[in-house]
Amino acid sequence: MKQDIPEDGTLLPLMEEFYTIQGEGFNTGKAAYFIRLGGCDVGCHWCDVKESWDAEMHPLTPSDIIVENADKFPGKAVVITGGEPLIYNLDYLTNKLKERGILTFIETSGAYPLSGNWDWICLSPKKFKAPRPDITPFAHELKVIVFNKSDFKWAEEYAAMVSPNCKLYLQPEWSKSKEITPMIIEYVMANPKWEISLQTHKFLNIP
Repeated sequence: MKQDIPEDGTLLPLMEEFYTIQGEGFNTGKAAYFIRLGGCDVGCHWCDVKESWDAEMHPLTPSDIIVENADKFPGKAVVITGGEPLIYNLDYLTNKLKERGILTFIETSGAYPLSGNWDWICLSPKKFKAPRPDITPFAHELKVIVFNKSDFKWAEEYAAMVSPNCKLYLQPEWSKSKEITPMIIEYVMANPKWEISLQTHKFLNIP
């Protein structure tokens, strides 16, 4: 999966990069530059970017070029996502971004060791490959995708592992949102430590 990717993270398999409005979770509505890295073995069957799974499909790109591209835009925040971005060492990329005064956000399943220098860590655990217990204390945000009723109990298991200051979000899986959203509304009203996250970028028809 890792091709000949240097362990220092100076080259990364870049699937796509684009400037947009963040659509989900705590930072919803903020301008951000998205960096999507290829490579994932978590295997969510409802994943809407399955083309990100095979790292070999995506060109190895110098991290310095990724930083240059991100710095061209007025919104000085970057979201690194995937795939599963923590497959790779993200220390070099995030340190270079922060040298430019760019905030660094990550969305991860937590299945791999934590690397990188982060302003915001969104942990989105997946049943298919559980997060590492050494990552959960560092999460600023826990975002659980709800696909069926059993996911509420599963979400509570992870809520017990994160820090007391971690923001807790339940997000309906897009293809089942009509069925799941009313269940989430009822659950959050009964359990107000949780909040609802929606994929607002899909309603806005933006990337």
